[in-house]
Amino acid sequence: MSFPENTPPPIPEPGFTGFPTGYDPAATPAEALPGMPPAEARARLLAARALFHRFERPEPSPGRTAALHIGLFLVTLITTTLAGIELTRGDVGLLPLDVFQLRGAALSAEVRRGLWFALPFLGVLTVHEFGHYFTARRNQVRTSLPYYIPFPMGLGTFGAIIRIRQRIFSRREFFDIGLAGPLAGFLVAVPLLIYGFTHLPPLDYLFTIHPEYAPYGADYARYVYPPGEQGLTIAKPLLYRLLESAFANPALLPHPNELMHYPVLLAGALSLFFTALNLLPMGQLDGGHILYGLLGRRRFNQLALVLFIGFIFYAGLGLFTLHSGWQAWLYGGPVYALYLGLIFWRVLPTPRRGLLLAAGIWAAQLAYTVADPTILGNPGWLVFGLLLGRFTGIYHPPAPDERPLSPGRKVLGWVMVAIFVLCFTPSPFN
Repeated sequence: MSFPENTPPPIPEPGFTGFPTGYDPAATPAEALPGMPPAEARARLLAARALFHRFERPEPSPGRTAALHIGLFLVTLITTTLAGIELTRGDVGLLPLDVFQLRGAALSAEVRRGLWFALPFLGVLTVHEFGHYFTARRNQVRTSLPYYIPFPMGLGTFGAIIRIRQRIFSRREFFDIGLAGPLAGFLVAVPLLIYGFTHLPPLDYLFTIHPEYAPYGADYARYVYPPGEQGLTIAKPLLYRLLESAFANPALLPHPNELMHYPVLLAGALSLFFTALNLLPMGQLDGGHILYGLLGRRRFNQLALVLFIGFIFYAGLGLFTLHSGWQAWLYGGPVYALYLGLIFWRVLPTPRRGLLLAAGIWAAQLAYTVADPTILGNPGWLVFGLLLGRFTGIYHPPAPDERPLSPGRKVLGWVMVAIFVLCFTPSPFN
């Protein structure tokens, strides 16, 4: 969800803005057009302004806006369906365009499997964004419909966003709008996972994908995976494990290496991951809005810095050790130093202090690897850290109305913090 900067509205333009180059807006009509009667000069200046605006790009029509949102959704539905086909084949990469060469029953079977992933996954994302949308509208905050973002590999999408088109007035409005999306998505993701666990297909389904497993029956994992071997797996957060133990038939549960072949479970697990991702309590993420509402700007921004430091410390842990080869230090060291400098450049009052903080974090990471040389964080989070530290920011902007939340909202806010803990895992993909 994208919010504008919470800065005071711009000063209204002078009445003559828009006159041709060289015109001084502070000048009187007579000074701007010397030798001409003031009334005529003013009329000509106003006419110039009207002509100028006539050639500005007009607001898009409602039909064009609707076509854009529907078009993006349809393209994203196609890309996520193709991604579902690729993922349930057990691979992550470019979208499988070879599907378009299939015909008849083969094509139908592939598309059906892709849709079993795409529809529930996009459904959760859609409910999430419309949670933001309707809450913003209820608070009389202008906002756009969701923009879906297709992507030609991986999950087939970068998700969806809405744009808040005006300033948020109060801490309570930030809290309500930020909380509504992840709460709505969570309330759909949980039943989705329960459905997936209670409708697990028989093992024959897996054997149609891996016929070489069939001779081993339900004990296939012992024979097809050598000790210590692990393929691409999705980590199971605490909530996933609780639902699995409560609703799933253990005899039908797939091995973690085979989870990607089960599209509904895959969509549910990824929905929990994206819920947790949005609830990260930093910056202008949904979790940042919620924690800002609970704590207020000063306390939240103090905590956000601590959380961001811990986030980056974990993400880069183990990338470099005192035992790393000279090639790693020669080629990777300067890149990592530049990365740390970029993201911490503006998080403290002066760039010098930010760079000192970056150096201290790197030194602490190296010290930790001396105590445990096998430790490894999750370098994938470094990309997300760059977005937070360099582009969106880790602090929360102020609202004109900083009054505390009501007791009921505070309870709901801490419930969302608990949901974040249940859905989050530090290494979502292994």
